[in-house]
Amino acid sequence: MAMNFTHHESETKGFFEYKKDEVLMGEISYSKVGSNLIIIDHTFVDPSLRGTGTGRALVKEVIDFAKKNDLKVIPLCPFANSIIKREPEFQSVLSA
Repeated sequence: MAMNFTHHESETKGFFEYKKDEVLMGEISYSKVGSNLIIIDHTFVDPSLRGTGTGRALVKEVIDFAKKNDLKVIPLCPFANSIIKREPEFQSVLSA
């Protein structure tokens, strides 16, 4: 299933969302700390999509964004943290 994510960003926060037929089906949000650090604070996946990889895809979207923009990540969201711990290629952006 191909998912297209939309990125929204303000001066202090941002999020990626996945909508299907204009209905929010998944979202991951972050807060900005300074110019080179983001904190993943929440992940939402509609119950109908649980187990489909949507949550992992949302986490990957933030990780790719962090890599592209030379950002470090603190995954406070328990779901995002668990995904990052299982995916070695995601761990390069973790804040020390």
